[in-house]
Amino acid sequence: MLYWFSEKRQLQKSLTTTAFLPSFHNFHYSDASCKNTAGSSTGKKMETLSLRPANYEDLEEEWLFVQAMPEDENGLTNRWHAISREEFEKTALPDMIHYAKGIGLPDWMVPETFYFLWKDEKIIGQFRIRHYLNDSLREGAGHIGQFIAKEYRGKGYGTAGLRLTLEEACRIVPEDEIYLRVNKDNPASLHVMLKNNGTIVAEDESHYFVRIKKFGA
Repeated sequence: MLYWFSEKRQLQKSLTTTAFLPSFHNFHYSDASCKNTAGSSTGKKMETLSLRPANYEDLEEEWLFVQAMPEDENGLTNRWHAISREEFEKTALPDMIHYAKGIGLPDWMVPETFYFLWKDEKIIGQFRIRHYLNDSLREGAGHIGQFIAKEYRGKGYGTAGLRLTLEEACRIVPEDEIYLRVNKDNPASLHVMLKNNGTIVAEDESHYFVRIKKFGA
């Protein structure tokens, strides 16, 4: 059973971006806070995070990351776990690129863009944007899937990566809000959503359902 809250609970407001960035982002933040620090100096070592859609130029790094991702973690499935490099180049990567264009989709699937989160020259996460909602997504997984490699969790990269993904999603999806779902036993991912202006709007026995208003909405 799905329980909808009669009054939305705004639990965290920290997102201040109002302008959209190009498709390839350079988002600078300090190790300490993961706040947007462009144009300012914190005295901390600066790192660059960039969000890149799946592409052939980055094939080697993409393959290494995807084949190491678990088959299913917190509801995010990866049917290419342990895939060979040859099969990744032949089937998986073309599928990712085609799905973003709505080509060769299974009947149940909507167009979906696969993005990789880069920390300097290393992939540390994957984010997926489903371009619009069907009935299953509206009552289920929503617009965005997210994964951060275990060794990079708890360091703010999930929050920063979702922020970049939201900037893309605001241009792609037609709905007024971005829909997300998170397992109740995954408080870290819920925290990432709330840090990006998320509001819990409903819950069932296993999940929280979160909405994030589009920037400027």
